[in-house]
Amino acid sequence: MNVDTVERAEKTPEDEQPFAELGLKTDEYLRIRDILGRRPTTAELAMYSVMWSEHCSYKSSKVHLRQFGDLPHSEALLVGIGENAGVVDVGDGYAVTFKVESHNHPSYVEPYQGAATGVGGIVRDILTMGARPIAVMDSLRFGRADAPDTARVLPGVVAGVGGYGNCLGLPNIGGELLFDDCYAGNPLVNALCVGVMKHEDVRLAKAEGVGNKVILFGARTGGDGIGGVSVLASETFDEHGPAKRPSVQVGDPFTEKLLIEACLEIFAADLVTGIQDLGGAGLSCATSELASAGTGGMHVDLDTVPLRDSTLTPAEILMSESQERMCAIVEPAKVEEFLAVCRKWDVLATVIGEVTEGDRLTVDWHGERIVDVPPRTVAHEGPVYERPIRRPADLDRLQANSAADLPRPQSGAEIQAHWLAVISSPDGADKTWVTEQYDRYVRGNTVLAQPEDAGVVRIDEDTHRGIALALDGNARFARLDPYAGAQLNLAEAYRNVAVSGAKPLAVTNCLNFGSPEEPEVMWQFAEAVRGLADGCRELGLPVTGGNVSLYNQTGDVPINPTPVIGVLGVHDDVRRRIPGGWRTDGETVLLLGETREEFGGSAWASVVHGHLGGMPPQVDLPAERALGDLLAALGREGLVTSAHDLADGGLAQSLTESALRYGIGARLHVTGDPFAQLFSESTARAVVTTNDPGAVKTTAQWAGVQVVELGTTGGDSLVVDGLLDLPLAELRAAWSATLPALFGSPEAAIGTVPAGTVPTS
Repeated sequence: MNVDTVERAEKTPEDEQPFAELGLKTDEYLRIRDILGRRPTTAELAMYSVMWSEHCSYKSSKVHLRQFGDLPHSEALLVGIGENAGVVDVGDGYAVTFKVESHNHPSYVEPYQGAATGVGGIVRDILTMGARPIAVMDSLRFGRADAPDTARVLPGVVAGVGGYGNCLGLPNIGGELLFDDCYAGNPLVNALCVGVMKHEDVRLAKAEGVGNKVILFGARTGGDGIGGVSVLASETFDEHGPAKRPSVQVGDPFTEKLLIEACLEIFAADLVTGIQDLGGAGLSCATSELASAGTGGMHVDLDTVPLRDSTLTPAEILMSESQERMCAIVEPAKVEEFLAVCRKWDVLATVIGEVTEGDRLTVDWHGERIVDVPPRTVAHEGPVYERPIRRPADLDRLQANSAADLPRPQSGAEIQAHWLAVISSPDGADKTWVTEQYDRYVRGNTVLAQPEDAGVVRIDEDTHRGIALALDGNARFARLDPYAGAQLNLAEAYRNVAVSGAKPLAVTNCLNFGSPEEPEVMWQFAEAVRGLADGCRELGLPVTGGNVSLYNQTGDVPINPTPVIGVLGVHDDVRRRIPGGWRTDGETVLLLGETREEFGGSAWASVVHGHLGGMPPQVDLPAERALGDLLAALGREGLVTSAHDLADGGLAQSLTESALRYGIGARLHVTGDPFAQLFSESTARAVVTTNDPGAVKTTAQWAGVQVVELGTTGGDSLVVDGLLDLPLAELRAAWSATLPALFGSPEAAIGTVPAGTVPTS
């Protein structure tokens, strides 16, 4: 094989190189030449191209993301932005690490493997921090629900998320499934993983100690995923799909399960000084980031890398994003013990290099030097752009097109028809079609899972300490006002955690936007980041890390800005969590929070009128905080039997889901305009049930939260006095039929528990 060596590169400075085909701009290529003092070798060009891609380098977003690092210090934050995942203190010596990332473009090209490897990658990010992964979540968005391409993409994505997570034995405890024309050709597949460890078990990604060995372990390196997510996620699709078609990674969850157990035993025996997973950019990323974060250099002998395909070139080996691989830094005296643990778990492990003196990353192939670079220039000193920003030209017109001017239902029969339309829409309908394909209760520590507002997991079986998690991202609100929209998404995730009775503690995010080369998209992005930073500052929550996914657009049509926000909360005792759904007749139904006439970006406007316009609901973060404090107090005192937040679809959606959860109806009354009361999407609201309404009202007064008594649970209908009488059977038929009618009947995953039943474990 004729290999391009460093020596040859020095002698042939004028050789043309395919830098543009690898996604590099001319000025970026010239900068690489300046850094090296020569042209790069083919292998070096491959490394820089993947590491300087938008997906890996954050070159268009760094200038805005720095706002998250300027938030006030949080005592709970143990590891912040910059590592594979953030880590927070959750009490009793426990630490939790959690993060959400995207696998959008690969999931469009190959839905099953794109989604499956998205789960695998985020699980490894959590594992590298020293934690045992304990649960996953997903936030999914597709084009119009009845579009042919949605029928191609959605079943594969759901099967990939479920198949990989189920095989790993990780419960899927919550998420989102939403539809909009803007995602046609650009589905969003955002996956979250959470792990738990003790404080002293935290691991970092750095290569230190001259002479320490670099060990590659896990699966062999293959041709799948060469330039995969790193290149694919850094370009815009045209009407025919991606211009470049790199191979999408292929996942093997059984290998990953063995890798997890091997890593945890390795951590317990204190056998590594640093560790990094191989995800986007593969070996290029792991070696350069470990060396860059350490105190020395690194040398790698590429001949020693175990391959599935002997025809791979050195550049392809460095770029390959084959899954289920990790890279560890191990002291020489501990190498044999490390390898023995890997053999025990049938995990292939190979010493491929060592930590060196100096500040160079060098790679040899067949005895010749093919890479000799400063690792920081590859991993951490790539280009940073302050892209032009411009407020979208159509935003004034969009905001002026108020939903308040839309025709409203007048009679009870019309309101009932609109109610059924909203709750049977693809966004509002029952998601059991999806959740039946996920195992939600494996490992035995799931306390709450879909269709609850938040997933709750016990992390200590003696003290019953636990965590709550929610993922939310209303793109209609963000389209109307990205600053307010990001805060509204933060507020909803905060509220979903709070209604379980947990104390919100920290934030992760996955920011999905169109092309950063479009000034209007960059304005949306900048405003959303500013809004999220300001919102976290007001709520006192640190941003622990996350992901930016750009170039989500087809031609010149971007997706709606979609900042997906994850909030982590803490339960001192999960036995006091507040479930959703009404279980018993005769309980009082209360509405907490203030309702205003707010329909901009609402589900009602979208479903009934196909309308998007006006201003989104008012952001009131102090009210969210007060509601959270109230719900935590009500949970501690055992004063409420259920709680469900109000968001998409307003009170009508919340009442439907509360009643259908266990088949308990209610007789209710509303004051004022019944349409506004039922369909407004004002924030900082929740519906609760109680056997002691007086105590709840007294506690609410203490918290400064408005309370409205709606009625009493019981019967087999939802009755709104003087307005409508909706039999639960009719409600359930409308709510549950939509997704099966669109996508057929999937096989239920073994071990799942359908909505409306209670797990026996």
